[in-house]
Amino acid sequence: MNRDGMNHKMDALKLGFDDYYDVPVQSGVLKERINFLSSFKRQIDDCKIQEFESYNIKFSPLKRAFDILFSSLAILALSPLLAIVYFLIKFESPGSAIYRSRRVGSGYHVFDFLKFRSMYQDADKRLEDLKHLNQYDGKDEALFVKFNNDPRVTKVGKIIRKTSIDELPQLFNILKGDMSIVGNRPLPIYEAEQLTRDGWAKRFLAPAGLTGLWQVSKRGKSDMSTEERIGLDCSYAEKHSFWYDLKIILKTPFAIIQEENV
Repeated sequence: MNRDGMNHKMDALKLGFDDYYDVPVQSGVLKERINFLSSFKRQIDDCKIQEFESYNIKFSPLKRAFDILFSSLAILALSPLLAIVYFLIKFESPGSAIYRSRRVGSGYHVFDFLKFRSMYQDADKRLEDLKHLNQYDGKDEALFVKFNNDPRVTKVGKIIRKTSIDELPQLFNILKGDMSIVGNRPLPIYEAEQLTRDGWAKRFLAPAGLTGLWQVSKRGKSDMSTEERIGLDCSYAEKHSFWYDLKIILKTPFAIIQEENV
């Protein structure tokens, strides 16, 4: 589902419809969704987009103030490193040093997600050929994608991924207000669309974040299942608070030093 499709979906939910699909749609998917809506209507009512909008208002002003202060100071302090990494990426391979992708955050808000480019320019084109290597079960319908020793990653990319330096441009997302320091990772549109089909939509009730419960709980474990990851996201959506966020921030440096290619 593209961005227009997501906007149409939100409009449909605001008007009181239970769901929206672009055509054509597989009959099996439609049947599964109808059965789910019939069996779990009350749970779906709690996850409608109206609730996402009202829930956004409840995010702590203290959290937003902390995000602005932290991201501003971090950008100033890390500006030499940001410049060095930028030029190293440009020197190694052609293309923009900043990778932008449309991501879905809190309340299905779609925005331009920023990272240092760690892959070759044609990385997305190679994805189909590498599906069988996906660590998330290796299934065609896996919700997340992750490869061990990903061949699409550049030499500089391996370093900045291992140290999480590739995530630093998201400080600008945080300063702008698209993300928070702590929250659930914003998902590509095609992954987010999969999660609107079941009760896991709760994970979108939380802020989108640079770090979060999933990173500090499971980082370095390649055998984590899709269910475990989304379960952690939903758990954070239920528990998140300013003080809970501080605990996650304190655990983040220990998670970063573990070997993981996110």
